[in-house]
Amino acid sequence: QLPDMKIGIVTLPFNANYGGILQNYALQITLKKIGHEVLTVSRFSKSMSLSMRILTTGKRILKRIAGKKVIVRTWPNKNELQIIWQNTNRFIAGNISLTETIESENDFKKLAKYRFDAWIVGSDQVWRPKYAPNLENHFLGFTAGENKVRRIAYAASFGVDNWEFTPKQTIKCSALAKKFDAVSVREKSGISLCKKHLKIDVCQVLDPTLLVSASEYKQLAEKANAPDFKGKLVTYVLDKSPAKKELLNQIANELALETVSVMPKRFFREVGKKGISECVAPPVTDWIKSFMDAEFVVTDSFHGTAFSIIFNKLFVVVGNPKRGMARFHSLLETFGLEDRMVSEESLNISEMVKKPVDYERVNSILVQKQNEAFEFLKNALQDRIKSVENGN
Repeated sequence: QLPDMKIGIVTLPFNANYGGILQNYALQITLKKIGHEVLTVSRFSKSMSLSMRILTTGKRILKRIAGKKVIVRTWPNKNELQIIWQNTNRFIAGNISLTETIESENDFKKLAKYRFDAWIVGSDQVWRPKYAPNLENHFLGFTAGENKVRRIAYAASFGVDNWEFTPKQTIKCSALAKKFDAVSVREKSGISLCKKHLKIDVCQVLDPTLLVSASEYKQLAEKANAPDFKGKLVTYVLDKSPAKKELLNQIANELALETVSVMPKRFFREVGKKGISECVAPPVTDWIKSFMDAEFVVTDSFHGTAFSIIFNKLFVVVGNPKRGMARFHSLLETFGLEDRMVSEESLNISEMVKKPVDYERVNSILVQKQNEAFEFLKNALQDRIKSVENGN
């Protein structure tokens, strides 16, 4: 048993992102099991940037002038967000330990008062510029004055296999990355990106959600009395398109299953404040239970894929280039499940949906990879303890 340490985690703002919430929940409970005190940086996230708001409003006013019926404000305000996120916020409040809320990227410096022994960046696409408002904070630039603090990246993801940093970001983040004591990435492609652009050697580890057992997730869902989804075709599709809709219909007909989706009924951008009651995100435990009970899963989400594997489900992943394909390829390749990926234009999927998955093999790979991940975390934190004992 390692001595207790106080650990801070930097990840992306939660929003109503089930995967983002659950990867942090999983990393926290994994670290707590080892015996540490853990807090995640609480960050307030605007639903849309100022430039996008101005652009969107301008376009919609022009449509109104042209006599078209449109909602001018397509993003929720702070109070409306609390309504939309009420269920996800409840799960976070009950299951994730947080710092005070950081309202802006400059406020990260205020976190020095927590006197963390170690900082962990991860997981999710924390190193993807379009999702990180200030990349330097995701490379722990705000800890510059803290000499004895341990800096670790756990399953950090670039999301894609090409380099998206600007030359200026590359120089700054490379210098900061070299100050880390241990770095791991989530995707195989992240190893070469780190070597080539950040000039550091790293290893690959599992997404945190895969460190927690199916039975622990099951307990969470049962404790919350989540509804029954048995015998259903569960769909978790983030980016809908006519082609995906057609693919879903094909699969539902092929399997003769009723389709169910754990998503808000509508999005605020479609209905505005008058339809806000339809925009509420379902509870996190309902989302977990849908994967737990599903007869079959269709998803275009990284974490939808991860939970299909956790619960040993038959599933199909619809490639989602918009959100980064490297994540899907890497996850499926780890478990030898590349053949579960289809494109939304796939025509002949009848053989694919009836093809079994060798979960005995998948689960033995999972145990091996979990052990590697636990070893990485223990070593990353153990070194810090040794250096403190040696008076460094």
